[in-house]
Amino acid sequence: MKPISRRNFLKTGMLGLASCTIASRLIGSVPATASKGHAPLSSSRDADLRFLHVTDTHLDLGKPDTVTWVEMLVERINRDFPNADFVVFGGDNFNNNVPGKKDAETFKKIADSLKCPWYSVRGNKESSPKPETDPLNQKDYEKMFFTPSIKVSGRDWSLEKGNYTILGIDTTIEHHNNGVFSRESLDFVEDQLRNNKDRHFIILNHHPYWNFWGGKEQADIHKYVLNNADEVKKRLFKYPNLRLTLSGHKHLDNVIKEGNVTVISTLGFIVSQGARKDHQFRFVEMKDGNVVRQEVVGIL
Repeated sequence: MKPISRRNFLKTGMLGLASCTIASRLIGSVPATASKGHAPLSSSRDADLRFLHVTDTHLDLGKPDTVTWVEMLVERINRDFPNADFVVFGGDNFNNNVPGKKDAETFKKIADSLKCPWYSVRGNKESSPKPETDPLNQKDYEKMFFTPSIKVSGRDWSLEKGNYTILGIDTTIEHHNNGVFSRESLDFVEDQLRNNKDRHFIILNHHPYWNFWGGKEQADIHKYVLNNADEVKKRLFKYPNLRLTLSGHKHLDNVIKEGNVTVISTLGFIVSQGARKDHQFRFVEMKDGNVVRQEVVGIL
């Protein structure tokens, strides 16, 4: 099925919006603002790190509009975020439901047109191929998506940007929707935190750390919250140099502060739960390890 043209895509109103609305949450003394239109988002003059967090794009070759959405995402970032240091994709980047690697290759080709570097971790979709004999396993994902600029440790990776270290952690369980921090991942992160006290750390992974939506069904909590979240928080959140975690999976938005750690779960880019109709992602600015600004941004 041939993807529809961008002109017809917009003309038919599939996104249901005529403009972009940026909604921001308040962290500390950061003011809430709203913006419309396509003007580049102004950056904080003194920020020392600027990046975008995109999660759950769910690119699907059987749904051509999802390919168009990711193309529009890249165009939006290239046009309106010229000062971004990088983009991180938080898993379920493509649905991994066609034989072979064509969906992965399509996602990579589009993302490679970003003008800034980009990095990614797997979600449950990447770790649950359909059919199950699909050759795109974890090692294949590593070969396709782990760039030479990152240091790989098992299924995880680390990347240094100035005084910051970003840790990409694979919390997936093969052929399951739920997730855990493996023993190897816990040891890897704790070793980094313990031995690099002068650096600010950011963790990127797919599964969230809290039942922030107040789910009551145990099956729902098991599916979405890290299954060993209490252990992860006990071992890692005590380190003052862990400053930010980024996750997705639930397709809902949440920002809290737990001690020194800002804990962010970003809206699913694909249209998801709730009344939201745009396809959204998050712009983050940091200074001296603190999140000084974070805003939810749409592609229109």
